[in-house]
Amino acid sequence: MSTSYHLQVVSLDGLEFEGEVQKILLRTIDGDVEILARHTNYCTAIGMGTAKVTMDDGQERKAACIGGMLSVMNGEVRVLPTTWEWSEDIDVDRAKAAKAKAEETLKNQQLDKETRIRAEAKLYRALVRIGSSGQESKYN
Repeated sequence: MSTSYHLQVVSLDGLEFEGEVQKILLRTIDGDVEILARHTNYCTAIGMGTAKVTMDDGQERKAACIGGMLSVMNGEVRVLPTTWEWSEDIDVDRAKAAKAKAEETLKNQQLDKETRIRAEAKLYRALVRIGSSGQESKYN
C-alpha cells in the first residue's frame, strides 16, 4: 500500500508546489486537519495557520497558509490558499513591522468596528507568518 499521494498547492500567485507527499496538516475553519494517503473525498475552507507538509522523503516543510479551499478528490489533494508562503521565504522583518503597526492601531480605543476587525486580522496574519517562519521566539 502506498503511503504517499499527489499534492498540488496553487495560490493566487500561481503554482507553489506539486509533487508526492506523505501528509499535509493545515488549519481549516473547523480546526486542524491532517490528510494522509487514501483519505476520503473531502472539501473545506482553510483558516489561518502554519501548514506542515511531510515530503515523500520524510522531510517536513512549513508554510504560512491563509484562507482558501482544501479539496481531496479520488486521491488527488489540492490546496488552493489565498496566501501560501514557505517558511524560508517569509520576510520576518516585514511581518514584525506589520505586527507592530497592527498592535499600535489596536491601542486606539476610538476605533470603529470595521477598522478594529481589519487591524485584528492584520495582527493575526503577521503572527501566523512569524510563527511559520520558525523565528517566533525572537519577536515575542
